[in-house]
Amino acid sequence: MGPRIRRAGAAALGCVAALAVLVSGCSGSAGGGAAQRTDRAVQGVLDVRARAVLHHDRGAFLGTVDPDATGYLASQRRVFADLADVPLASWSYRLRSTGAFPLADSAHQVAARVELDYALRGYDSAPVASTEYLTFTERAGRWYVASQTDGDTSGKRSDVQPWDQGPVTVVHGAHSLVLGAGTAASLTAYARLADAAVPVVRRQWPGTWAGRAIVEVPGNEADMAALLGAPAGTYQGIAAVTTAELRGTGTAPADRVIVNPQAFAELSALGRSVVLTHELTHVATRTATTSRTPTWLSEGFADLVGYSDSGLTPGRVAPELAADVRAGRAPTALPTTADFAPGSAGIAQAYEGAWLACRMIDAQWGHAELVAFYQTTGREGVEQATRSVLGVSGGQFTDRWKAYVAKELG
Repeated sequence: MGPRIRRAGAAALGCVAALAVLVSGCSGSAGGGAAQRTDRAVQGVLDVRARAVLHHDRGAFLGTVDPDATGYLASQRRVFADLADVPLASWSYRLRSTGAFPLADSAHQVAARVELDYALRGYDSAPVASTEYLTFTERAGRWYVASQTDGDTSGKRSDVQPWDQGPVTVVHGAHSLVLGAGTAASLTAYARLADAAVPVVRRQWPGTWAGRAIVEVPGNEADMAALLGAPAGTYQGIAAVTTAELRGTGTAPADRVIVNPQAFAELSALGRSVVLTHELTHVATRTATTSRTPTWLSEGFADLVGYSDSGLTPGRVAPELAADVRAGRAPTALPTTADFAPGSAGIAQAYEGAWLACRMIDAQWGHAELVAFYQTTGREGVEQATRSVLGVSGGQFTDRWKAYVAKELG
């Protein structure tokens, strides 16, 4: 996928503007010490890059890259091309700190921690914040970006975005935006699943939410892990994850459903529908989910919504837990957060037990009470919500859940 074409005159003006910013930033004529002048020059480079991305100005963008860093220059050509079709509403950089990692030539180089903020048009309620560790090099009074990997050996790895992994295909659904590797035809299937999930989630969650989703489909499982900042293999067997990347205030989520294409491909048609509906439920409930919300409640509710139209029996939805119950290993406590960790030996039973807990509330108290319980838990904590909404203590609730598990799966 090539970059969008602009007139040569516009590109040339972009380069002139870049040169003006870079030179004036280093001139040292307007107060402040050398470090402050360098910071202004580096921020100037970042500002030029941001404008170039938003205006699809390839010349200005590549004009900020060190011409002697041939490998990095080639990678930046690819990144710019891979961004071409991404519907950006905003794109900006902020220099957060210098001296972020050691450099051999600190006299003519700056190791910077930079925050990239970007938003996707029509979907993000606030920009996503992404951290980059960049090396800036001074040559003949001008500053350039020279590397994005010099900090790797010091553990200062830049966050990964889809366009860092290759060409990005964009598919627009009725309620979804899908970004990923592969063809438009292959990504359209994800858009259809997400679009179908939205009305299901709306019926089950009356709380306010945007009713739309961004789905990212990387090329493979390792790329999925990289997007989530995790080691390769972390999400083996996990079909999808929802992440909320927040601004510094932590008040405005910009959710992404990130798919593991290898695990997703192994699911049945029903399984794929359940997974996307589960993940969109996390998007819908995000504003009501806080540190007070136990994982069993957030995951159990998402599974309840995901399976709501499946018609499956408890034994079909919870086969691992059913086998434990039949073998005399019935659970004695609700699942903990650790039980849901990728790679946990009991992760299947944790999800199944959480689903049954929410199913029990739905069946014995009612769906409106389940929603109220979720919302109250996020505000006041699970013990208070159990008493005020369900009218029982935490211990009594656990005892009822254990009896319900035994009845449904025994």
